[in-house]
Amino acid sequence: MAEQPVEFRPIHVYTDMAIEARDIVRGSATREIPGVRVKESQLEGVVVTEVEIVEESAERLMGKPRGHYITLDVPTFKERDPDLKERLKTELARQLMPLLPHELSASVLVVGLGNWNATPDALGPRVVERLLVTRHLGSVVAEDIRQRMRPVAAVAPGVLGTTGIETLDIIRGIVNEAKPDAVIAIDALAARNLDRLLGSVQIADTGIQPGSGVGNRRQALTRESLGVPVIAIGVCTVVQAVSIAQEAVHLLADQLAHDMAFYSLLKEMKPSEQRGLIDEVLGTRFSELMVTPKEIDVLIDDMADVLGEALNKALQPALDDHEWQ
Repeated sequence: MAEQPVEFRPIHVYTDMAIEARDIVRGSATREIPGVRVKESQLEGVVVTEVEIVEESAERLMGKPRGHYITLDVPTFKERDPDLKERLKTELARQLMPLLPHELSASVLVVGLGNWNATPDALGPRVVERLLVTRHLGSVVAEDIRQRMRPVAAVAPGVLGTTGIETLDIIRGIVNEAKPDAVIAIDALAARNLDRLLGSVQIADTGIQPGSGVGNRRQALTRESLGVPVIAIGVCTVVQAVSIAQEAVHLLADQLAHDMAFYSLLKEMKPSEQRGLIDEVLGTRFSELMVTPKEIDVLIDDMADVLGEALNKALQPALDDHEWQ
């Protein structure tokens, strides 16, 4: 039997994750969204999904700019397995290197976005603390090291609420003065799926729009706004409370559908219909509520260690580990 025509509907929910936007728009369809390419691979403990948005129609549907998005899912990261952390560092560095300028003489500015006073939003500043910053060392290191060392600068500009200045204005001023060849922006992301909390890392070559996942959009950091390529690295640190309610309803429907008519009715509803029901009942109370794990302090530090070391590996491939650790 031929598959029925599928109508893909534009996304109308908050999520910073391209893979989640793709899954929401795609729904239960068995074919891919037109204008989207997806490739998945897996190594021990890490699932890598590449989502490439290549057409304007797909960009409109998903609410994400055209470009390449790489998601590394590590569902067991919260178990704090040292071996898994090492595998994630290695894979992150491997995925980042092709996106960076190939010449070691090309300089990179790393921007740690977020509010260092709010733990779920402090990832960017904490990663910056762990970076090997080298832009100022050209005249003081040995010639052998200088030839193998990329100029790297880093900054944590804070947020509008504490500085009174738009992040884009601060970064644009730094870019105009320091003239880096590329910018890497690191930020905390909002997800829809509970399993992604401190368990998913997204790399994108499209830049970043701070606050988009929680409905607080700031000016975007992109090639167009800064004049140089912008690579975005984000980690899911918060999830919407309404998403938790939706997952609870789905689990209850699976467990109790055979016993109670109400849950049988819920099970027959499409995910979008379940979401509509929850929004109608709880949306006004929970729509702005974001949730984060209770152990967020140690998990943020763990992830900052992983990102910091992965960035050092990717940015300084010609240096030995002992030269930058």
